[in-house]
Amino acid sequence: HTVSSLYRKIVESLNAIITIYGAAGGPERMVGPIEGTVGFGSGLHGWAFSLKQFADTYTKRDKAKCDKYIQKLWGDHFIDEAGKWSKKDGEGKTRGFCKLILDPIYKIFNFCMKSNDPKAAIAFAEKLKVEFTHLEKDLEKKALFKLIMRKWLPAGDTLLEMISIHLPSPVTAQRYRAEMLYEGPQDDVFAKGIIECDPNAPLMMYVSKMVPTNDKGRFYAFGRVFSGTVGSGMKCRIMGPNFIPGKNEDLHIKTIQRTVLMMGRYVEHIDTVPAGNTVGLVGVDQYIVKTGTITTRMAKTPQHETDEILCVSRRACCCRAQEPSGFAQTRGGPQKIGKVRSYGAVLQRAKW
Repeated sequence: HTVSSLYRKIVESLNAIITIYGAAGGPERMVGPIEGTVGFGSGLHGWAFSLKQFADTYTKRDKAKCDKYIQKLWGDHFIDEAGKWSKKDGEGKTRGFCKLILDPIYKIFNFCMKSNDPKAAIAFAEKLKVEFTHLEKDLEKKALFKLIMRKWLPAGDTLLEMISIHLPSPVTAQRYRAEMLYEGPQDDVFAKGIIECDPNAPLMMYVSKMVPTNDKGRFYAFGRVFSGTVGSGMKCRIMGPNFIPGKNEDLHIKTIQRTVLMMGRYVEHIDTVPAGNTVGLVGVDQYIVKTGTITTRMAKTPQHETDEILCVSRRACCCRAQEPSGFAQTRGGPQKIGKVRSYGAVLQRAKW
């Protein structure tokens, strides 16, 4: 039961940190395997699982039975060889988490890594409804173990299930996050737009990452629309990381060439994107190094308007061209690196 105890201590330690640093009066953020807010796995090898996934398998997706079965897969619940459950440990009894979840994983690991018996590993995996191609059946040891685990317990499925069940929608989340997202007056038009996730409010979009495109040296400006609607051909106000309130440095008024829906490696053109969604922008990468704020509101009374500014701290770097003719490329290199690498950020909001 050592491994089970270790996992339990990790979850308890995480909850202790959440309790210490969580916002007072905010939503409940404690996590737990039974609640489905904790997953187990290996990000490096691309596999993961939750208690709900195993409970669905053992109960054949019977929802009424699944909810009760999840309780038995965590904590002091023990099962004997006959399949009878008990809350007390004893001879011939094994903790449910270890018997029904860890044992199958350990068997695959032992077949692949210790006994080096790929045929036994594949036969066992096929009982778990894992399918193999002819080439995949020739794999051995670590490569075979990684393949079986990815096919049996793909991390993407686990993460997607947890997100769809537990992650609040933007409409719900922005109601309690608005105060952290925007420090201006909470009754002005910007704040109300963010709180209500209103697609008809003034545009407030935060660009969090620059994603390389297929065109050399060009990037998509990826971010989330918190209020308003962004679309192709829209004239907007772009405030980069070096923007200083009251000055025109790193402040640009430009037209968005295209808005695209980003789906992993694939992008799809879309005319407009309303509040609550993420989007990629084409044509603004020349004006944003790493992060920035985009809005359509033009300032008439600067002293009363508030915008969210993100200032990115920088690390100094030194590089030298071997030939004078290469100076232009050398100077452009760090700028491109800055678009795809994050060196830490300090959120600063200022009135201007």
